[in-house]
Amino acid sequence: MFSGFSQQETKLIREGNKLYKDGKYKEAEVNYRKSIEIDKESVKGKFNLGTSVYQQKNFNESTKIYEDLATKETSKNVKSEVFHNLGNSLLEAKQYQQSINAYKNSLLNDPSDKDTKYNLEYAKKMLKKQQQQQKQNQDKNKKDQDKKDQQKQDQNKDQNKPQPQDQNKKISKEDAERMLEALKNDEKKTMAKVKKDKAKVQQVVIEKDW
Repeated sequence: MFSGFSQQETKLIREGNKLYKDGKYKEAEVNYRKSIEIDKESVKGKFNLGTSVYQQKNFNESTKIYEDLATKETSKNVKSEVFHNLGNSLLEAKQYQQSINAYKNSLLNDPSDKDTKYNLEYAKKMLKKQQQQQKQNQDKNKKDQDKKDQQKQDQNKDQNKPQPQDQNKKISKEDAERMLEALKNDEKKTMAKVKKDKAKVQQVVIEKDW
């Protein structure tokens, strides 16, 4: 597949790889883009471009690059690495269900890849936490709305009792403040646990010729 590479393109990719290893991701990106200008169908150039923009936390662009590469005719080994990196990009973008699908596609092409297996389990864990957080937010909104509705009913019921109405209002306000404070504390604890459990995701980089 790569026998037709021009010397200039190969040189640009190799220079990009050296810059990448030195942590100079932006400079590496420039070299990879230049190599793609020479060969617009360069799988290796695009793959490494995706990796360099990923390292710059440009997850939307790296996702698009890997989604495009996933449609190309390549070997199972390359396909596995493409889907692995696509999964990483989606994971960082907090698109957990899509990242799970990408990791599964990676494993279809290379069932023995331990990093992909780990990342798949991690993505499942994060999806579960995301769903739990969404449910907690929904429950909180429902509780707040129920409280407001109850307060409205109490106010309407006690319209003809000025003194008790004032007292009930005061108690209800204090109760509401205590509830909100408790919910805030629970939310802080939940977010702290999510941060504590977060694992570092490895990104596959192509450093050799296929």
